[in-house]
Amino acid sequence: MTDLSIVETQSGDVSAYIPTNVISITDVQIFLSADLFNVGIRPAINIGISVSRVGSAAQIKAIKQVAGKLKLELAQFAELEAFVQFAYDLDKATHNQLARGQRLRELLKQSQSAPLTVKEQIMTIYTGTNGYLDSLEIGRVKKFLGELRTYFKTNKPKFQEIISSTKTFTEEAEALLKEAVYI
Repeated sequence: MTDLSIVETQSGDVSAYIPTNVISITDVQIFLSADLFNVGIRPAINIGISVSRVGSAAQIKAIKQVAGKLKLELAQFAELEAFVQFAYDLDKATHNQLARGQRLRELLKQSQSAPLTVKEQIMTIYTGTNGYLDSLEIGRVKKFLGELRTYFKTNKPKFQEIISSTKTFTEEAEALLKEAVYI
């Protein structure tokens, strides 16, 4: 049996009453954010409060390996971003964390009807969470990632073979990715 329950919250207040029977019959609660949608983030999922009982059990090991710290970094970024609205003098570490978060948010923006393969998801997430996008202007992130995907399709078929056959992000796959990012 599949259940897709949709519950509207008042002004995004998820602490308000949501019927417990709705929560008990669903394995995933995805909270969408009007604020994220309004700044162009699609899908506009608030990852800080969205939850899953299934979790990473449905993911292949390679995704778990590269995406492990993504949710934490994005949640910390969202908190920090809200907090620094009131600060005017930021130290370098805070500035760097905000810059990384902006790039991570940018790499998660997805064009309509443009799904990514698992291989493309792995290379995209790894590139962002390991700082390879940190020196790029935010406006160049999407273009860079598109060019990286194209490069891999034509020049690094071994990467796809490794991910497809082992379902893990091996040292060899990581080396191929690092080599491509440095070009």
